Amino acid sequence: MTTKRRTTFGTAAAMCLVVGLGACSGGDSGEEAEEVVSEKNLGAMQDYGVGDTFKATEPVSFSLLYRDHPNYPNNPDWLFYQKLREQQGVTLEPTLAPLSDWEQRRSLVIGAGDAPDFIPVTYPGQETPYVASGAILAVSDYVDLMPNFKDKVAKWELEDELDTLRQEDGKFYLLPGLLENLRPDYTPALRTDVLEQLGLQQPTTWDEFRDVLRAVKQAHPDAYPFSDRWEGKALLNYVDAPFGTAAGEWGFGQGVTWDEDAGEYVFTATTDEYKAMVEYLHGLVAEGLMDPESFTQSDEAALAKLANQQSYGISTNSQEVLGARTALDETLGAGNYGLSKIVLPAGPAGDVVGGTQLENGLMISSDAVENDDFVAMMQFIDWLYYSDEGLEFSKWGVEGTTYDVVDGKRAPAADVTFTGLNPGAPKAMQKDFGFFNGVYLFASGSTQELVLSNLYEEEATWQQAMAEKEPEPVAPPAPLSEGEREQASLYQTALTDLTLQATLQFILGQRDIADWDAFEAELEAANVAAYVDLVNAAQKRYAEKNG
Repeated sequence: MTTKRRTTFGTAAAMCLVVGLGACSGGDSGEEAEEVVSEKNLGAMQDYGVGDTFKATEPVSFSLLYRDHPNYPNNPDWLFYQKLREQQGVTLEPTLAPLSDWEQRRSLVIGAGDAPDFIPVTYPGQETPYVASGAILAVSDYVDLMPNFKDKVAKWELEDELDTLRQEDGKFYLLPGLLENLRPDYTPALRTDVLEQLGLQQPTTWDEFRDVLRAVKQAHPDAYPFSDRWEGKALLNYVDAPFGTAAGEWGFGQGVTWDEDAGEYVFTATTDEYKAMVEYLHGLVAEGLMDPESFTQSDEAALAKLANQQSYGISTNSQEVLGARTALDETLGAGNYGLSKIVLPAGPAGDVVGGTQLENGLMISSDAVENDDFVAMMQFIDWLYYSDEGLEFSKWGVEGTTYDVVDGKRAPAADVTFTGLNPGAPKAMQKDFGFFNGVYLFASGSTQELVLSNLYEEEATWQQAMAEKEPEPVAPPAPLSEGEREQASLYQTALTDLTLQATLQFILGQRDIADWDAFEAELEAANVAAYVDLVNAAQKRYAEKNG
């Protein structure tokens, strides 16, 4: 199979090393940015660099839009805020927006011109609607103020990933969370006790996965070896990369894949790789190895089948596997079975895993650049969200108060519960202290050591195994103009709906694979050629401008 790379092209851009202001064609800061840096220095450190603790030279305060999550409703008395005032000289002034209304409130605040200094919990692509209005800052103009950000981008070789955020003007407007390694989570869980009884090893390829299901089916002919949850959305999203493609509601994205041999984008569903993935999944259904109701049943129904041994495998993640075990405890009894996540199998495209090393991030209001303490704010954001010290502080808190170091490893203090550790302790790391807060810590964006630091041992071992896999390469950029995005959206919606529907029909056998040519004809009638031409024109234009 040819080498193919998928992409989200709406905000993508050409490769450009983040080595300073003016590092990329179309993204340089110019005299205006230099003037801002030289004049807006209230509270800023003169020699702030990688590894330095940020400490404002005089007290400063910064406003932000706070996503008020029920697991950590904002509390001005948190130790988190107290320590920032004492140690960093920074007072944070949050404007609260409820979780249930977060995206609408964010849009209204920015649209009204009332945005606070910075807006966290923004996923890549969500910043794009605000670019044209000038409401948010082109943060790429100011990355020289962020040595820890630049250091991690360089050390972890994230230049290509970062460039997927660039707009048509060559600049990016979102500061993303950064991951040292991919942070996958979804994969099949199998009854390991049944595998042991049948003398089977955990599968390492998708062909071996099918062989394991065949053996389970032979031993338990009245059950489905695999009956899935989430309507197959997770399944399609983790099986796609090993087949060299992208699929499903969670993974199809913009529906285009970079063909390395042809040097152009193609529509994903028209590739040989996509068809091979569909044929594989259809084969599982046709042989009775996968429950056809996997794509329609409720999560509760799928879990009930697993608990009642009507199935022996299900898609899961690090938290849901614990819930599945609870269901099995009730029917089989604790200790009478085994159920574990398997390391994601390799496929025709190799031992690869999909995903991105960019997490949700933050936008900065364009008005913030007028503040006298703008440089100090950028230094503080760099310390809190990107320095090793700031990341540890945001996640674990204060040694001796919220956590202790035992045998070289962090552990929550005896009276603190943290992500399932120390259950029953009277205080919670998030709710009572304000740490491990999704507003002040990008999801899991961090060093691999810190990501693993609070995981239970089984999950940490799984993550370490997954870290050995090869990430999908990042596709070349094809950022669309505002007008092109509107046209592309019309094409994309129809093409995606058509693809998702046909994919399910082919997998379930409601439509014969021999009818694939007719499916491609339907895509042609839905303007697939015009859509791909639009993307390829944008890719070529950007390459010529920024190559």
